[in-house]
Amino acid sequence: MKKNMGNLDRALRIIVAVVIIALYYSHVISGLVASIGLVLSVIFILTSFISFCPLYLPFGIDTREKK
Repeated sequence: MKKNMGNLDRALRIIVAVVIIALYYSHVISGLVASIGLVLSVIFILTSFISFCPLYLPFGIDTREKK
């Protein structure tokens, strides 16, 4: 599994995940929207920590900085 996510991409995903989780715990979102948001948050956090997004592979996307 080759890394395909850069630092900015990883940071943005973590920020979005934290915002969704905060909206859920502050009862701004609920029901199906909250469930989908929490699942996406978990996926965003996991992919950020491993620096790999499987959806980037078919499209050939790589956001890492080139050396």
